[in-house]
Amino acid sequence: PANITGNCFILPLNDEKSLELAMDESIAAVIVEGIQGVGGVYEPSESFLKKIQSLCEKFGALFILDEVQSGYGRTGKFFAHQYTDITPDLTTVAKGMGNGFPIAGVLIHPKIKAKHSMLGTTFGGNHLACAAGIAVLDIIEKENLLNNAQKVGEYLIEKIKHLPGIKEIRGKGLMIGIELEFACGEVRNELLYNHKIFTGSSSSKNTFRILPALNVTEKEIDIFVEAFTKVLQNKMVKQ
Repeated sequence: PANITGNCFILPLNDEKSLELAMDESIAAVIVEGIQGVGGVYEPSESFLKKIQSLCEKFGALFILDEVQSGYGRTGKFFAHQYTDITPDLTTVAKGMGNGFPIAGVLIHPKIKAKHSMLGTTFGGNHLACAAGIAVLDIIEKENLLNNAQKVGEYLIEKIKHLPGIKEIRGKGLMIGIELEFACGEVRNELLYNHKIFTGSSSSKNTFRILPALNVTEKEIDIFVEAFTKVLQNKMVKQ
């Protein structure tokens, strides 16, 4: 494992053996994303998540799910970890929580008993932020956006999975990583400057992220697919 600060270790995703070797009574918590975002849209396996949970229980550590990017309906379920049979001790949320309005939060398992002065915050409970958060939840429910994310995400993958130059498509719902057989920077630039379509980057130079609004329609996906197809075809011709 990479020892980053002397107090934090970064382990390979889905490497259960490395996890077992790193765990002991000195470990305070294990943190993992519901689905890696900037890391390249890689999913932790259910087996890996269950191993984290069991080892945390064994050594008295907290199991923390970072759902800042993968939560709030992004994957077709409210949280990405709900595709598995695990229960984190802490779940962090933000980003989609306010639909652009700055708000974040943490969900705490009832087994962690609340007590006076346990949590401190300067802006916690901001009324305007809470109103924005409630409005987002109302719209997610009213417009059935979890189902839309799942349905439209599947539609997008089906439309692009046979395009030339694509090595792998990863993710769930509307959190999709497209890994190309070459660096994706030029493709992202062409989509942006020639077709006015913005896509996300990742730490992998070959992988970019598709993270549209949860209310995106199949018609709007078709616009992206048409542009993406043209860009990939032109790229393949140049090669």
